[in-house]
Amino acid sequence: MTIEAGFANGRRKPGTAGFGPRKRMRTLPVLQRLFDACRDAFGNPARGTVPSPADVKRICRILDVVEAEDFWLTRDQPFFSPTTSGTAAGDGSTGRVKCATIYSCCNFSLSLFFIPAGGVIPLHNHPGMTVFSKLLVGSLHIKSYDWASDHPDQSPLITAAESPRWRLARLKSNSIFTSPCKTSVLYPTTGGNIHEFLAVTPCAVLDVMGPPYSMADGRDCSYYRDYAYADGLSRQPHLAYKDLRGIDVEGEEYGWLEEIEMEDPPIDGIEYMGPQITLH
Repeated sequence: MTIEAGFANGRRKPGTAGFGPRKRMRTLPVLQRLFDACRDAFGNPARGTVPSPADVKRICRILDVVEAEDFWLTRDQPFFSPTTSGTAAGDGSTGRVKCATIYSCCNFSLSLFFIPAGGVIPLHNHPGMTVFSKLLVGSLHIKSYDWASDHPDQSPLITAAESPRWRLARLKSNSIFTSPCKTSVLYPTTGGNIHEFLAVTPCAVLDVMGPPYSMADGRDCSYYRDYAYADGLSRQPHLAYKDLRGIDVEGEEYGWLEEIEMEDPPIDGIEYMGPQITLH
């Protein structure tokens, strides 16, 4: 069964086979409430790209109760079997991630990512963006960084002509998350703006991005390779002249990020066939 077929086969009455009965009656479909909250939070350019704390709380409250069932996804889909490989997507593309765009405009986007077991969304950034992520199904290893722009030893990396693609970053997260879990939020400069997803089991992730990627507006996606601090220094001999021993301070970890070219990111677009949004 393909992921697309899973959407279609998910049209059923609450309480039938799948992710189980609904826990409560909802006066408005959760996807519609999420859309309305995002439109309020991101719809006014004069308010900037970072939602207010009140808007962040509102979106998180909605996402925290979102379930896979709300998108007509069912546990009996072969894709979500713990022993399933990437070929379960139905097209033989082992390990490739699928992305279904629910809604997208210049202010924000709503997307579902399907990551097969062992599949990876490589380390990448979200320039000038606020992103909400909700793991709907599976176990996911997330590693994330923020630029260590406030560290006194960051400046040589920004200006060094020998290695302009290397920068120092502060490790924000390096853990496995299993659904159901709380919503994670990253901001333009904090919260783990640069992150990597590795699926321990087949996963489905709901993402809200505001504003979405746009090359025309300077929000292109960049990919990175990370190195441990000592390993990074060995690959950058021109930086050895500076004493950087104070980086590993108590309670914080750092790494070197090298920007890399990603000619064929392992993400394919698929049609979204779940519940629809009403534009009003």
